[in-house]
Amino acid sequence: MTSPLDRTTAIDVGIVDVVVLAPAPTSGRRPSASPWRVLTLRRAEGTRCTGAWELVHGRIEAGERPPEAALREVLEETGLTAQRLYSVATNPFYMHRLDTVHLAIVFAVVVDGNAAITLGPEHDAAVWRTPAAALRCLAWPREHDAVRHALHLLRTGDAGPVEDVLRIL
Repeated sequence: MTSPLDRTTAIDVGIVDVVVLAPAPTSGRRPSASPWRVLTLRRAEGTRCTGAWELVHGRIEAGERPPEAALREVLEETGLTAQRLYSVATNPFYMHRLDTVHLAIVFAVVVDGNAAITLGPEHDAAVWRTPAAALRCLAWPREHDAVRHALHLLRTGDAGPVEDVLRIL
């Protein structure tokens, strides 16, 4: 009989999570309110986690660098083009069916919030939300962390004194 300690769980660094942000409207906004809106996507019928609200995310393809994967996933899942791209964090999560620990590389993308959204087949709805509303609806705890990190980083509209290190595009 083998012990669970006799096997090794694989670690996969092959996922990107992307917090898609657009400037919040300034009219009627409280001075203390966040300067950002967060894009949330709902999983379509017939996909895994049907009905769950989530951020843009996906796998890093062979030969692709993580920033390239983040930009591709935003375009594929929303039709939006990034104006700015930031490296934010990494978030680990465990997938029991694969017995694998995944490291999601987290990015923040700033887009034009007035641009039309074109959803891919995985999602059936997209909603721009206040950060507080996004945190209330997002299904995955790691996405809550991603939003908090991105909002902290960009709380003044850019990354301030760390802009030169974290801004990629």
